[in-house]
This record gives sequence, C-alpha cells and structure tokens, in this order.
Amino acid sequence: MSKKSVNKTKFLSRFPIIVEELTQSLKDYGMPQEAIDWFAKSLNHNTPGGKLNRGLSVVDTYVILKGYHDVEELDSKEYDQLALLGWCVELLQAYFLVADDMMDHSLTRRGQPCWYKVPDVGDIAINDSFMLEAAIYKLLKSHFKKESYYIDLIELFHEVTFQTELGQLLDLITAPEDKVDLTKFSLDKHSFIVIFKTAYYSFYLPVALAMYVAGITDEKDLKQARDVLIPLGEYFQIQDDYLDCFGTPEQIGKIGTDIQDNKCSWVINKALQLATPEQRTILDANYGQRNSESEAKCKKVFYDLKIDQEYTTYEEKIAKELQAQIAQVDESRGFKSQVLTTFLNKVYKRTK
Repeated sequence: MSKKSVNKTKFLSRFPIIVEELTQSLKDYGMPQEAIDWFAKSLNHNTPGGKLNRGLSVVDTYVILKGYHDVEELDSKEYDQLALLGWCVELLQAYFLVADDMMDHSLTRRGQPCWYKVPDVGDIAINDSFMLEAAIYKLLKSHFKKESYYIDLIELFHEVTFQTELGQLLDLITAPEDKVDLTKFSLDKHSFIVIFKTAYYSFYLPVALAMYVAGITDEKDLKQARDVLIPLGEYFQIQDDYLDCFGTPEQIGKIGTDIQDNKCSWVINKALQLATPEQRTILDANYGQRNSESEAKCKKVFYDLKIDQEYTTYEEKIAKELQAQIAQVDESRGFKSQVLTTFLNKVYKRTK
C-alpha cells in the first residue's frame, strides 16, 4: 500500500467520528430519529466519495511546515485537529456540489446519482446543502473555539465561500447551458471564473488552514502562499479544460463534454481570440449544440488553430513563472517554499 493510500485511509477513518458528532448535535436539539438518519445519509452520500485532495492537503501542508517527514510523526491530537479541518474543506466542497448539480441538472456525481436525484430527496437537497455548510461552523466551534486563530478560521471559510459563489455566479450568467452566446465569453472572464470558483477553495484554503494551525499567521506569509496558489489553481483549471477537449477518455476517466455543455472553458476562449471570421462563424453555429457532428466541427477549428500547441506554450510559461516566484519565497518567519513546490509538482504535466 502506497504512502498516499495509507494517508487517505487514515483520513477516511476520521469521517464516521465526525458524522457521529454532527448527528449527536441533532439529538441534543431533540430532532426525531427520522431527521437524524436523513442528515447522516446526506453527509455520507455527499462528503467522502471524491479524491479528498483538498482535505488531505491540510494535513500534508502542516507536515511540511512543521518539518516532519511523514504524517505518522504527528501526535494524535495534532492529527485529529488537522483531519477535522480537512473534512471541513470537504464539507464545503460537498455543499457546493449538491447545489451545483441541481443548477446544472446533472445526473451523476462520483459514480453515483446526484443527491437531488436520490429517491425522495428532490428539492430537499437545497436545505441539505445549507446543512452541509452549517456543519463546518458547528465543528469549528466545538474544536477550535479556545484557539487564538479561531476567528481567522471562521473568516477564512466565510471569505472563500463568498469568493467561490462569485465565480459560480459569473459562470452561470456567462455560459447557461440552454442559451449559447459566445459574445459573452472572454479570456478575462474565464480567468475570473476559475480563480474565484476553483482556485481559492481548492488551493489557497487548505494551505491557509494549515498555516494558522502551525502558527504562521503573518499577512506577508499568507500573501506569499496566495500569490503562487491562485495562479496555480488557474493553471490547474486551464489544464482541466485542455484535457476535456484533447485528452482521451482513458486518460481522464470520462468523455469530455465541455463543447456540448457550452462551458466557458479556456479552449473556446483561446479559439475565439485566434479565430478568423470564417472559423468564428463555425464556432457560433456549433458550440454548445448537443450533437456529435457540431462537436466535431468545433474540434476541427480547435485543431486548425493549434490550440493544443497554444496550451503547451502556456504550460511551460506559467510553470517557469511559478518556479521563479517560489524561488523568491522568504522563509524567515517559518513559511516553507516546499509547500508550493509540492503543489506545483502535482499539477505540472498532469494527464488526468
């Protein structure tokens, strides 16, 4: 079993304890068993099924910041605190996904039906998403109220949640699935959407949480982390957009759907920037149409414009820029550039 698998198994072992704590709070309020069971089912269906990279990053970042070589070097109290914060990030992700799936009318998530598609759930999923978010603050209060950085944790979760919702808003009004209007698209809009919708909560949030627990709370250090992690998060999403169009199903584990779904992806925005009037006419007529013929016409334009080569050029440029930035990190107050290098290494040349 790899070290990564061992760490994930250990992290997963803490989730039933969290479910027990959260359902106990419902019992304390006098909720009937039917409601308690519903909440437990929602927590278990929506929270632990993904890759857990965000939650695990809280633990992994702390290990690096404290100079440990392995998660096993953490004492049990340290580990439990960090795992709990990691699960708070995963609860935030679950909250977003339950709502997102309803907005997108999605059918499946992580190989199972979306929560609102589960029999008898339907629109109750709206309230369930609120409860997943509220669970974060119940956990923070019961485990961190006496810590000097408690308010920092609360404010960080609130701020990142709002930022993510801003990104989602711009995405929804720019690229609704049922109304294709490529005049609304631009690389600047794409950049805002992915930075706010993905980068803050997926990259900056886990690192900042670990920094607070490790006592590295100087705004200069938080800014050093943010200044690399936000463009890195944007790079990660651009990579995702590229793989959706140019990756094989074997590579990415699914068939890419961004073209048919009218996604405001980097690929279409880069193509719009480079297209001739004739190519633009083809894209306007075929992008966001739910048939394979239209999709093929869009892909032909992308290949003719050599968007895959444009991506390779972008990837090398951003990787060099981030490496140069990481090399300039000031470690005098305890922050470590290795945190940022570790994240970059996970993303660079990723193929799935």
